[in-house]
Amino acid sequence: MSRKVTVVQSLFSNYMPLLSSVSRIDIGGLKAEIIRKAIHFLVALCPAMAAINKPFTVVFLLIGTLGYTLMEHLRLSGVRVPIVSSITSMVSRPRDKGRFVLGPVTLGFGALLALLLYPSVAAAIAIYALAFGDGVASLIGKYFGNLRPAFLFGKSIEGSIACFAVVLIAAYAVSGSIPVALAAAFTAAIVEAMPLKDYDNLAIPVTVGMMVQLVLAVS
Repeated sequence: MSRKVTVVQSLFSNYMPLLSSVSRIDIGGLKAEIIRKAIHFLVALCPAMAAINKPFTVVFLLIGTLGYTLMEHLRLSGVRVPIVSSITSMVSRPRDKGRFVLGPVTLGFGALLALLLYPSVAAAIAIYALAFGDGVASLIGKYFGNLRPAFLFGKSIEGSIACFAVVLIAAYAVSGSIPVALAAAFTAAIVEAMPLKDYDNLAIPVTVGMMVQLVLAVS
């Protein structure tokens, strides 16, 4: 009986940090983060759209990004645009309060640059790294990240591992190449860990796409 109690106590103590992290979750903040990352995940539709009609996808991204920029300027001027202004206010981070919310702009231009700079395989992997790698890393790191060494600039090891794993799977699914998948995953995890704020939406697809192209060229 005592042995069973000891085993239960051991399991309980091992999972206490995870339970503690879950109990500290701010539900309102989690909701905003999920909505914010849902917008991130929507960018993953771009490779499929580009496979059907690339010029339309490029124009769609450009118009959407410029349209958002105009509506955000209107919001800051006191003119509320139905739905868009409400969503922007809801998902804006504390650092964005009263300021232009830049994330959607860099997100749109990041996907746009990937489509314009790289062939379809590299562009798709770059966009999936942006959509899934960065998005999942943010969610995992913010709510379950406990290990935050100085060299990650405040980011968590858990988030970086999540980014690496997600990009590895996505890149292999697209390319069927282990070297390409590893290169994409390592690049995405390294860039995502840098203190770039919203500009990682530009840095991740550009650097991942470049690395994928280099590996494809030498393989």
